[in-house]
Amino acid sequence: MNTAVAKIYRYPVKGLSAQALDEVALAPGEGLPDDRRFAISHGASSFDPTAPEWRPKRDFLMLAKNERLAALETDYDSATGILTVRRKGRQVARGQITSGMGRLLINQFFAAYMKGEAPGTPSLVEAPGVMFSDTPEKYVSILNLASVQDIERVVQAPVDPVRFRANLLLDGLEPWAEAKWVGRSVAIGDAVLEVEEQIGRCAATEVNPATATRDINIPLQLQRGYSHRNCGVYARVIQGGRIASGDPVRLID
Repeated sequence: MNTAVAKIYRYPVKGLSAQALDEVALAPGEGLPDDRRFAISHGASSFDPTAPEWRPKRDFLMLAKNERLAALETDYDSATGILTVRRKGRQVARGQITSGMGRLLINQFFAAYMKGEAPGTPSLVEAPGVMFSDTPEKYVSILNLASVQDIERVVQAPVDPVRFRANLLLDGLEPWAEAKWVGRSVAIGDAVLEVEEQIGRCAATEVNPATATRDINIPLQLQRGYSHRNCGVYARVIQGGRIASGDPVRLID
């Protein structure tokens, strides 16, 4: 298996844009540092800021319902806690979201930007030790680029891999080979991960990250083309270590 890491992405704020990384240090039982650290709750959310805990995605702004989020380009600086939001290359909001005042600035922007599209007032939230992914477990999500290319064959259109919001994009595999990794361990760079399950895909993948429009019903196309709605796998870090773009990937059991 001549496979390597092609891209590394994290998503500091659930529902907002990908942030490319050259390398990352993984710790056992954790996801990528600052991945899905924050989320944006809405007026109908049952998230309780006085007792913060993991909540399902319906409690937050998300691409599955709020495709306008994809029109924003965001960058999060872990050292300073500053989130910068741009639209069409122009800065539209900036704030230190690890502080109350900085969050207020970001909340004000999203209240105006999402007006009429989300109930109540949006509020940036975090829960110490919690990762706001689609599962309460802290996983690393892995995407096989060859599988995405095979989906392109089925839909007869380009499919941006960023639609799938994965952390590690792998090159050099056969299409759908990752589905056979469930229950096995894989060494990536200096880390070892145990592949737990396939990822069932939702309406978030319908959104084109370049245009912020719903242009391909990916879950439906998966069902029609493959009789399932899976693409990619979740993996748990069992041995920490550094992963960098270009690092080799190999099954070890």
